[in-house]
Amino acid sequence: MTVRVPHRSLRGLSAVAALLAIGAVGCSEVSDAVDSTKDTAKKAARQQSVFSLDIGDCYNPNGKAEGTAFAVEVVPCTEAHVGQVVGEFAIDKGQEYPGDDEISAIADTRCPVEAQKYAPDTWALPKGAALFYYTPTKESWLTGDRAVSCTYTAEKGKFSGSLNTAKSFKPEQITYLEGSNAVYEALWANQPEKDTVEDDLAGYKAQAKAVAAALDAHVKGLAGIEGAEVGKLRSTLTKAAGDWKNAADAADADAFYIAYDPAFTGIDPNKSVAARKELGLATTVPADEAEVWAG
Repeated sequence: MTVRVPHRSLRGLSAVAALLAIGAVGCSEVSDAVDSTKDTAKKAARQQSVFSLDIGDCYNPNGKAEGTAFAVEVVPCTEAHVGQVVGEFAIDKGQEYPGDDEISAIADTRCPVEAQKYAPDTWALPKGAALFYYTPTKESWLTGDRAVSCTYTAEKGKFSGSLNTAKSFKPEQITYLEGSNAVYEALWANQPEKDTVEDDLAGYKAQAKAVAAALDAHVKGLAGIEGAEVGKLRSTLTKAAGDWKNAADAADADAFYIAYDPAFTGIDPNKSVAARKELGLATTVPADEAEVWAG
């Protein structure tokens, strides 16, 4: 399997379990060597094939997070670790290997959805946690490997504790999170390939249509949640939905730009902080999202 993350080079990782030998050294050095050997033996005993990873498993990769991996060190989630498996699914693409690009595209689409079932509030994730995924390689595909394991991985350092929070939320919190997550998923999953509207007006309009539909569903869900701040957010998103619909119906690039500016501003995550606080959810906008809307 290969661990993949969008827009990154993924090469050069191998899993090797090393054994240390103790030579004729001083007492303190012997003690240090014994401790080191115990740690190595413990790590070796925890090695598990990437093919057998399950949802909920916390692990440390044997090297960098990215690249080709054969085994990882599975550890208790109470210990510091680099990643946790938060979702999985099988690729149904027949006998022929579909290629790296298509498998990555499938994982890009499915993993955010699967991960949000396990950890619905992405704002509450540990700082620096990013969504990675293990996918079949061309070689493992020939052996029947079709599994994709979605993981949250610390881009720097480690984190402790399980990310499994799905059962800890109240119904109104889940309703909010599902609607909000769907809006941003519609935005990012439908990114046009071209950099400018002039080069792909149809693509940008399709994206706008998807976001508008997700906003309509989100606004409908918010109607059943009490709270002054939730009500204010619902009004804001209702207007934003109208702006996205205008963008989707734009006759030309100029009309699209006119509609897009208030549409994009209307879903600025900062506008939802007060409602999130009222609902008892995390209120710190993730750094990557804050950067996007900061311009």
